[in-house]
Amino acid sequence: MGDIRQSLLPRDVLSAAKELLYHLDIYICNLVQSGRQPPQVDSKTLELVEEFILHAPKDRNTPTRRMSALQELQLLEIMCSCFQEQSRDTVRQLMFSALFNLQGNQADESRMALLSKLVSMAIAVGRVPILECAATWLQRTHRVYCVRLAKVLVDDYCSLVPGSVSTLQNIHSASPRFCCQFITAVTTLYDLTSEELSPPLELLQMIVSWIQDDPRLVLITFLNTPLSGNQPISSLDVTPLGGLMRWCVKAPLAYRSDKKQALTNGSSESEPEVGPLFSALHLSVLQVLMLLPTILNEKGLYGRLALLQMESLAALISDLSRLLDQADKHTHVSSADMLTLSQLALDRLAQALQVSMASGALLCSREDLRAICSRLPHNNLLQLVLSGPVMYYNNIHTPPLAFSPHAAHSPIASHTAHPMPPTHPTLPTHPAHTPHAPLATHPSSHPQYPAQPFMTGMPFPYRPSH
Repeated sequence: MGDIRQSLLPRDVLSAAKELLYHLDIYICNLVQSGRQPPQVDSKTLELVEEFILHAPKDRNTPTRRMSALQELQLLEIMCSCFQEQSRDTVRQLMFSALFNLQGNQADESRMALLSKLVSMAIAVGRVPILECAATWLQRTHRVYCVRLAKVLVDDYCSLVPGSVSTLQNIHSASPRFCCQFITAVTTLYDLTSEELSPPLELLQMIVSWIQDDPRLVLITFLNTPLSGNQPISSLDVTPLGGLMRWCVKAPLAYRSDKKQALTNGSSESEPEVGPLFSALHLSVLQVLMLLPTILNEKGLYGRLALLQMESLAALISDLSRLLDQADKHTHVSSADMLTLSQLALDRLAQALQVSMASGALLCSREDLRAICSRLPHNNLLQLVLSGPVMYYNNIHTPPLAFSPHAAHSPIASHTAHPMPPTHPTLPTHPAHTPHAPLATHPSSHPQYPAQPFMTGMPFPYRPSH
């Protein structure tokens, strides 16, 4: 394609970009048909993309070409049509890679800017082929750039135009792959280390709704990707489970609706639904974890692939420890309320740890867990998890236990001290309540939580600890 450069130079910027896209489509179609494996776009073609679409100057003597805002909008519409009309996914993916795969040069900033606008437009006009290509890009690109794309999309649909989040929410059924990668990116971006890095309410509501409607959504990338070991450190996690767990555990102490009030178990006049949202998200995460044993066994990866990494877990526990140390400095929250919030965070951590270990998502020893949790204050449920017997998930047909994610003394933990009976255990109507566990009441006793029945949980075979 290098010989078409001279024909593109006299054209205006939009005409040249349109012509290059046309030739790029033909070139990649021929490349795929040639049967060359793997098909790879040559460097000369990438240079043309940088010069005539991204407008990176070829050399210092070449004047910089710029598009007006209207011309850029027209280019985005042309690109949307180009991807929509191309029926072969292999061609679309190669073309998307030629346009937007980062090359480590000065054109990358232009790539990111154009990519962000294209994906935002694809969401607005429902261009699924572009969203599918963007999902692959998010899976293969360094996480720093993935969160940059996610931030632009959140700003576009959750901040700049009120009410536009419904447009983003509607892509759930159109491109689950993109939604899964988007969730992974935003949970990486918003780590609740500051107010600016707390997810907007509209984003939180949308993600909770997505996962409640389809719990397997967060496993889409994992289910459709051949995996035999750990992902590269620079890429996004293969599932958003770790990021979602971080949100749920840290939210009681870290999430702010404004600069004065901590929200999770409580509520405010402006955002009464924040607490139950995180509670519902925690329940959904546990439900997703309970899907994993069968899936991992089917893939032959049970006990071989950890979907939750110990490094990420150690970072979460370190953050939680810091938040707990700062808890007594919050003068706007009573000591009793802060104790309640602290215990809620620890309860969620304990439940997530136990279900993660039992489901095969977290591969570690009790000794490892005790070491990284050593700085945390005492919590009854966490103590049961850390000191309980070794759990193995070697029989998916053993009787299940049930639990409520709001209870400090969940039946998940309370049954770990005894062997599993051969039949379904008799479940209590309400979890146990002790003076030392202020959160151990039934969720219906909290006015901000609707009454919820116990959920059928996960079987836990055991052997005595040594």
